[in-house]
Amino acid sequence: MNDQTRMTDQTGRLDWNEDGVPISQRFDDPYFSLQDGLAETRHVFLGGNDLPERYVDGFHVAELGFGTGLNLLATWQAWREHGVVGKLYFTSFEAFPLDATEMRKALDAFPEMSNLAYELLGALTSTGAKLDDLTFDLIAGDARETLPLWQGKADAWFLDGFSPAKNPELWEATLLAEVGKHTNTNGTFASYTAAGFVRRALGEAGFDVQRVTGFGRKRHMSIGTKRG
Repeated sequence: MNDQTRMTDQTGRLDWNEDGVPISQRFDDPYFSLQDGLAETRHVFLGGNDLPERYVDGFHVAELGFGTGLNLLATWQAWREHGVVGKLYFTSFEAFPLDATEMRKALDAFPEMSNLAYELLGALTSTGAKLDDLTFDLIAGDARETLPLWQGKADAWFLDGFSPAKNPELWEATLLAEVGKHTNTNGTFASYTAAGFVRRALGEAGFDVQRVTGFGRKRHMSIGTKRG
């Protein structure tokens, strides 16, 4: 991507390509797929965790890397469309949260999500949002410090940091071990990456790990289930 296809955000943290995809200046990586971010989320994170089929009242999704909030919206949309009675819990660990203006601009690329985006952003605070069928907790800071302090456990994990080559901190074995500790038995994870060192670390963290077909041009991705 050349400089002529980017517009720099006033915050200095984001570039925007001609299709409205935000690019992190810090990691030089897009926040979602350049092909179709929503389709990628549905394939990797929903499909990779067998969602919405596993949804029950109180189901808890946790995520490394909140980004634009697209994963949350897709998860919440599937919850509503699946007709689950009760509440969905969603916890994200994010070192560099976007502000509401940046999120809104990024999510404008997905008009089918506009109603949910409006609802979420209207309730959003620096620590999350509480709605009738959703409790969202946003935990800001370095996940290597915040996740060990978290008291919760997830039924499904979305491992969605920037690429391991550009954001290695979010793929360290010690952090992935914490993911394992904070996963219920028979809980799952999914990630767009199939990097060998990531899969090995997740295996050591207590997951039965599989490499499966990825989204779009990515040949493979990783999924796994927490052993009992």
